[in-house]
Amino acid sequence: MDKTFHRFSELFAQMGLATSGPDIEAFLRQHSPLAGDIALADAAFWTPAQAAFLREELREDADWAEVVDQLNVALRAPSPT
Repeated sequence: MDKTFHRFSELFAQMGLATSGPDIEAFLRQHSPLAGDIALADAAFWTPAQAAFLREELREDADWAEVVDQLNVALRAPSPT
């Protein structure tokens, strides 16, 4: 089965967020680091629809799962200064 590979900007667009490089960097700076005991989809900054999307994509191992995993890793890293 072929999988579609999505970019960060496409994931942000899918979730209704700004998609430019600087906007994505600002989002990551604002919300990093996400505590290790909080599941990505449980973070307080998501809307209910965004959280549901993240949960479903990971649970289904869907096309978006790989880039959602990348977002999870990026949000766990210390915020760049």
